[in-house]
Amino acid sequence: MIWDPKYETMPRGDLVKLQGERLKSVVQKVYDRVPFYRTKFDAAGVKPSDVRSIDDLRRLPFTTKDEMRDVYPYGLLACPINDIIEIHTSSGTTGKPVVDAYTRRDVELWGEVMARTLSMGGVTRGDIVQNAYGYGLFTGGLGAHYGAQRVGAACIPISGGNTKRQLDVMRDFGSTALTCTPSYALYMAEAGLSEGIDFGKLPLKYGFFGAEPWSDGMRSEIEEKLKIKAYDIFGLTEIIGPGVAAECECQNLLHVFEDHFYPEIINPDTGEPLPDGEKGELAFTTLTKEGTPVIRYRTRDITFLTREPCKCGRTSVKMHRLLGRTDDMLIIRGVNVFPSQVEQVLTKIEGVETQYQLLVERKDNLDCLEVQVEMNESLFSDELKVIEHKEREIEHQLKEALLVHSRVKLVEPKSIARSEGKAKRIIDKRKI
Repeated sequence: MIWDPKYETMPRGDLVKLQGERLKSVVQKVYDRVPFYRTKFDAAGVKPSDVRSIDDLRRLPFTTKDEMRDVYPYGLLACPINDIIEIHTSSGTTGKPVVDAYTRRDVELWGEVMARTLSMGGVTRGDIVQNAYGYGLFTGGLGAHYGAQRVGAACIPISGGNTKRQLDVMRDFGSTALTCTPSYALYMAEAGLSEGIDFGKLPLKYGFFGAEPWSDGMRSEIEEKLKIKAYDIFGLTEIIGPGVAAECECQNLLHVFEDHFYPEIINPDTGEPLPDGEKGELAFTTLTKEGTPVIRYRTRDITFLTREPCKCGRTSVKMHRLLGRTDDMLIIRGVNVFPSQVEQVLTKIEGVETQYQLLVERKDNLDCLEVQVEMNESLFSDELKVIEHKEREIEHQLKEALLVHSRVKLVEPKSIARSEGKAKRIIDKRKI
């Protein structure tokens, strides 16, 4: 279902024109109202009058997370604090959090783009959305909540955690849609199956999963265990929260809502824009945000864009699901390794689950990578020599994919700590 045909199917020429008009407006606004941006623009030698179309975006300076932290809490406000009705922040686990402040119109925009997101997967009025994203300063919970309400669906604001209660609510209230992180969806599926729940007999039909990278193999596992269609959604606190991009019914890349959030792919080393189809770092400019608009924010996410037509009829640019991040990338003996690469290999191997952790240590001045992977019950019951053979098989497959050797250690089923939020994939014990 297309929620807003006017903008979601807008001819490309009209959309580019609209983007240019909105860019000119937001650039003038931040120059006039946000000293942080006025200083940056002046240092770069660019004035709002220099921006005449969306093509002029590349003349503007980038914004980084560290810069946003430096002006905590209100240094990015483009309106009086009296106009702000809601405030969210990033986790702040590595420093001061990034603040995203919303006017009433921003909250309405958030509901609109999340309504598009849920509609893409089939949610309509009459559906029951079990929202297991966390509520609070984290944007996930309220973003999905506003979208469900905008569509007209019933929203169960259960938030994250308390898996037994999640499963009880799913059965008792007849939830038809689930929103949470993909790792928690898989954890919930495992917990339900261990309790003897037949998900095929529940009304649950679709799930909307984001906030962490995941693979098509993990999608297949979630769909098989929960008996649903699983859709990838994307967002980030610095831009608006969830609702920046989402998969349509074709489940083939994510449509970016580029009438509101303009994407670029840049070379992470030079900042130069890259052509469609080439992998690089994703950057976003908000075109309609009022509270805390952002210009060319460097997300550190690695992906690529394509403008090939989609069978669904939407005309927006599409982005590939995240391939990793420049700041969670491991460098092992000079080779770049992303957790998502490991997951892609594991999903194709029989006898193991997609629960894994990467343990990195430095021994004799050399980096060593150990991949700990859970066995399923069938492999766990086999002889030791069978398990050792499987470890060697996985090591070979990983060497082919990663181009670096890793030691594989198969561990007991359900022995890797589960997460009710983002899965913790990396344990880096190096003293760097």
